[in-house]
Amino acid sequence: MIRLVVIALIVVVAWFLLVKLIRVLKSANVDWTGVTTIIGFIALAFWLRHITGMG
Repeated sequence: MIRLVVIALIVVVAWFLLVKLIRVLKSANVDWTGVTTIIGFIALAFWLRHITGMG
């Protein structure tokens, strides 16, 4: 039962932080091209590590 309460609390805190982050990002001037490029390179690195097994 305590585990369920802790998990529920973590979910509520994560949801609150996600909503707050979305509000901040909507009001901020963000270079989305740079952000997507960085995310793309990270995804490519993980994919290549999965395919080749190196790294």
